[in-house]
Amino acid sequence: MTTQAGALAPRVPAATLADIAIPSLGATPWLRATLLVIGGAGLTALSAQLAWQAPWSPVPYTGQTAAVLLVGTALGWRLGLISMALYVLVGVAGAPVFAEQAHGIDQLLGYTGGYLAGFVVAAGLVGRLAEQRWDRSPIRAAGLMVLGNLVIYAIGVPVLALVLSMSAGDALWNGALVFVPWDAFKVVVAAALLPLAWRAAGSGGERR
Repeated sequence: MTTQAGALAPRVPAATLADIAIPSLGATPWLRATLLVIGGAGLTALSAQLAWQAPWSPVPYTGQTAAVLLVGTALGWRLGLISMALYVLVGVAGAPVFAEQAHGIDQLLGYTGGYLAGFVVAAGLVGRLAEQRWDRSPIRAAGLMVLGNLVIYAIGVPVLALVLSMSAGDALWNGALVFVPWDAFKVVVAAALLPLAWRAAGSGGERR
């Protein structure tokens, strides 16, 4: 009877990619959530090491922001935000997880601090948009990525200007505009791959 009732139970549409890509498999909700949060922070730490410094900007190019937005989108706003908060806290505590293996409280209090804070906020934002199905069509997925990047810049650029005593124009150029081609590439890739991931999951994804 229990098995039959379970088979007849209505399916709930999956809210995020993690709901269908990483099912609970019998694990308690808190354990699954913990593993997802740690995994998201770990992915961001690895992506941050894909870094290179351009001579025209003090902020390195990295795979970090792509990972931040991917984690937020895949996990949803709560777990995405917590995952990025964990990432920042681990780095501040001394683990070499930031770009170019940087770490320590100076990274949060220095010119990169605004970007690190922006990662947390952006992950929450794109996670919320993903829960509202923004990641299931190319145009909306592109919009999701653009908004996430704008949030990071909106917090990171003023801190960059303040800490390095830059003019607003110099900070905007060095801390945002020089990254536009790289960010545009990430937006295009995400706009193509996120909807494909949902289609591969089948008709918008369902979970019990």
